Amino acid sequence: MSLDTIIELENIAIFQREILVLSDVNIRVEKGEFVYLIGKTGSGKSSLLQTIYADLPLKQGTGNVAGFSLQSIKNKEIPFLRRKLGIVFQDFQLLTDRSVAENLHFVMKSTGWKDKKKMEQRTQDVLEKVGLGTKGFKLTHQLSGGEQQRVAIARALVNDPEIILADEPTGNLDPETSRGIMKLLFDISQTGRAVLMATHNYSLFNEFPARTLKCENGKVITQ
Repeated sequence: MSLDTIIELENIAIFQREILVLSDVNIRVEKGEFVYLIGKTGSGKSSLLQTIYADLPLKQGTGNVAGFSLQSIKNKEIPFLRRKLGIVFQDFQLLTDRSVAENLHFVMKSTGWKDKKKMEQRTQDVLEKVGLGTKGFKLTHQLSGGEQQRVAIARALVNDPEIILADEPTGNLDPETSRGIMKLLFDISQTGRAVLMATHNYSLFNEFPARTLKCENGKVITQ
């Protein structure tokens, strides 16, 4: 495994309960690389992401993510792996009764931040990165869909992760807003983070070309 490889999966099989979803999966993702993950609904994209963030245990093959071995990771180590990952979902998963800043603080507290001043400084930094520097006080339900997704990306960035996993991040957004989110994710990859994005939205590929992996017939193939 080279120094710049941040995700390496070798001959892995992925199961949901006892059902084999994907087999013979071999993937390498380098630092600073942007990679699309495509495939029909039910083809295994989300299961693959869940394996990478240790939500599904790895029973077969070897996997290394951000320096953690997926086949031997212990439950108590999983939170440390997840600090190196930022995860962005299609449905934002924000706390709608709290402000934008409080949504970020919630994640920070649950990952071990204690110093209030540092939390506030980091919150402002990541909100500025995603273009929401003046929106920290707003309740998330007062924001547009695109702004809510930007909050979700800010939340994913808060622990300065080495990898961003994005599961259909533009799935609920109009084309113009989707373009803004894509540009933001590409900018993030150019700061040395790996971005692995599952998507159905092929209209973005021409404008934002990148290596593409496809889940099909129980395999992952490079397009």
